[in-house]
Amino acid sequence: MKTIFEFKTLTDFTDYFRDEKTCVEHFTASRFRNGEYCPHCHHDKIYRCANGKRYHCAKCKQDFTIRTKTVFGDSKLPLRKWYMAVYLLSNTSKGISSVQLAKHVGVTQKTAWFMDHRIRKAMKQNRGQLFGRIEADETFIGGLSKNMHKAKRKAAIKGTGGTGKSAIFGLKKREGEVRAQVVPSVGMADLHRVIKETVTPGATLYTDKWVAYRGLVEYVRETVDHGAKEYVKGDCHTNGIESFWALFKRGYHGIYHQMSRKHLQRYVDEFAFRLNRRTEKMQSVFSDVVTNIAESSKLPYKELTA
Repeated sequence: MKTIFEFKTLTDFTDYFRDEKTCVEHFTASRFRNGEYCPHCHHDKIYRCANGKRYHCAKCKQDFTIRTKTVFGDSKLPLRKWYMAVYLLSNTSKGISSVQLAKHVGVTQKTAWFMDHRIRKAMKQNRGQLFGRIEADETFIGGLSKNMHKAKRKAAIKGTGGTGKSAIFGLKKREGEVRAQVVPSVGMADLHRVIKETVTPGATLYTDKWVAYRGLVEYVRETVDHGAKEYVKGDCHTNGIESFWALFKRGYHGIYHQMSRKHLQRYVDEFAFRLNRRTEKMQSVFSDVVTNIAESSKLPYKELTA
């Protein structure tokens, strides 16, 4: 793949990807970095058509483009606009709304919303398990109780305060990656399932006193009692994962204002992706997203709006 020089500003980025040809060459190198192949049958003998824009498979005889069966799909937008959107979404700490993206890239708000979600599809979290010292915590996303009708506000503050809201559970390795996912509830069955899928047995779990964490005999568990205003006890605290929730909620309230339950996991993936790569250089983060786009299946508009 062609090496990207180091860019530290948006000007550096636009200077490098100055035209459509440069973007196409870069995406071609990203997609075929392990060798050329047909996206329909994965045969490794393909031919470039005379117009230079399409390819033909020697085995299945089908034509395709460099975008076929990727997140870019059958989009008619220039790759340069897609690349600009990838850069903006992957390098802004709290995200960018479809309204602002539309203004920066030069598309309609509807198109920008579609671009946002397609790019988020390529920002999924890593699948490997976490080990060592792990902080665990849960949060809820939804309307502020102060903005609710009085009857709904009373219901919302009962129990864990998640009535009518969406639950998200997060795990963060000390000085390492965060994993977070939307869960049906913060009950014992759902939290234990996620922990066992995400954390290796024998790891140390730092949690609060929430009863759903009881019974995790495969792990060493240490707790702080938030109800008694105890937030740090020696090495035990959940400040790391709570900092992630704070960042996520600043993006929710300040940038996006609303996240539908249907698409909430993609937003969670977006914030986790950026946090997990916060120490990497801009071009590395950008290249990671482009590589994932080259490997991800397309996301039709009907699927987003169904």
